[in-house]
Amino acid sequence: LQLQASGGGLVQPGGSLRLSCAASGFPSSYYAIGWFRQAPGKGREAMSCITASNDIIHYEESAKDRFTISRDNSKNTVYLQMDSLKPEDTAKYYCGTTGGTLCSRYADEYTDWGQGTLVTVSS
Repeated sequence: LQLQASGGGLVQPGGSLRLSCAASGFPSSYYAIGWFRQAPGKGREAMSCITASNDIIHYEESAKDRFTISRDNSKNTVYLQMDSLKPEDTAKYYCGTTGGTLCSRYADEYTDWGQGTLVTVSS
């Protein structure tokens, strides 16, 4: 299962970015897709996940009201819309799949990952 994350960049505090996770070689609608982030020196942290039946799970309380996960099956892509960004959101963001229909907050339960996209929130 191949995934490619994109859409990161440099943004000022309070700004927005939309990350994309494009799947290839398989219909992403069949699988749970999650977004994680990893700041320097820290472990991979679960943000949000969307199941194969489009149930949404938010794992990070600080981002729950600012980040929105969605899926466009026609484009075989899962998005993470990030609004009201803060400097503490700075990290490399990864999308991954559990290889099944259900989500998990644990990175080691994901079987395939995109390469990550860097988000820097700074003035």
